[in-house]
Amino acid sequence: MARNSLAGKSTGKSKSAKYYAKNKKSRKKKNEYDKEYSSTEKRKKYRASLNKANKKAKTYGNKDGKDMSHTKKGKLVKEKQSKNRARNRGKK
Repeated sequence: MARNSLAGKSTGKSKSAKYYAKNKKSRKKKNEYDKEYSSTEKRKKYRASLNKANKKAKTYGNKDGKDMSHTKKGKLVKEKQSKNRARNRGKK
């Protein structure tokens, strides 16, 4: 499978990124959890719905750097991928 050409090539600078870079055991545990969570039916359906919206908006796979983003009112709008995917990271 080809690597995502839009994916970042540098390591993260957040506290958690630095932590997981140093702690192999913790990183392995996190990756196992993420793999399990991402493979649930609910997450698969969610991803499929976003892919469908991206295809409808003609942003899917054309490398324009745009994504469909959920607004607070529950609507989908076009937004830069970096802004959309970075939102709410680390806020728990």
